[in-house]
Amino acid sequence: MATSLIRRAMNMTSRVSSSAVSPASRLVADRPYASETEAQKVEPKPAAATNMKTFQIYRWNPDNPTKPQLQDYKIDLKECGPMVLDALIKIKNEIDPSLTFRRSCREGICGSCAMNINGCNGLACLTKIESGSSETTITPLPHMFVIKDLVVDMTNFYNQYKSIEPWLKRKNPPPTAEKEILQSKKDRAKLDGMYECILCACCSTSCPSYWWNPESYLGPAALLHANRWISDSRDEYTKERLEAINDEFKLYRCHTILNCARACPKGLNPGKQITHIKQLQLIGA
Repeated sequence: MATSLIRRAMNMTSRVSSSAVSPASRLVADRPYASETEAQKVEPKPAAATNMKTFQIYRWNPDNPTKPQLQDYKIDLKECGPMVLDALIKIKNEIDPSLTFRRSCREGICGSCAMNINGCNGLACLTKIESGSSETTITPLPHMFVIKDLVVDMTNFYNQYKSIEPWLKRKNPPPTAEKEILQSKKDRAKLDGMYECILCACCSTSCPSYWWNPESYLGPAALLHANRWISDSRDEYTKERLEAINDEFKLYRCHTILNCARACPKGLNPGKQITHIKQLQLIGA
């Protein structure tokens, strides 16, 4: 009798204790614990993969006029923007602050960052970094006087642009006083492919005729703008403009090689506009 009472009491105690302990508590009790040494160990993070690229950049300093050289800079493309200008800015900000180049809008509008990239003229802000090659070579615009590093002297280029008088010239007052001079949509469409020029000089500095005669040949950019005003229906000096550039060197040094069209970052065709000027010269417009 006593034995059966003891067994019954033990069974009731075991049922109460098992019901009072939650399943989570039982799981925690069974969980293995790490030793203090193992707990202090930190799992090493996998090293982030890098994408290193070498940029060979033309360097020349007028304050230390030694022989120009190409200087190598290595940067991680994963920490850089996609354009060549992004790489140049990163190099200047983080590696070599003495690197000199022009830049402004970063959107292909101002034309400031024109340079030669891997043998082709273009805007650094619009030229993507080539991912397939291990090196990118950047030099100034060819056949131009270098001021420092990637900065060239644009004085002659701008003087040639000025010489074609790039502004509206009238012999008669506007039809309506103090009002703009209107033109038809058809006449306005004639200016397409010319007014978009940003004077970056990529076309002129890719032209062999301009290389050999930079002082006398106006070059693709200046002649494109000359045709822009010759073709403008609001301008009344068409004949005078044609006579001003009817010269063996100013106009006829163009041999229609069309390097200018291939180099233009805006997709224009200066060679086509020069051909139009020559046609007008023949018909005596």
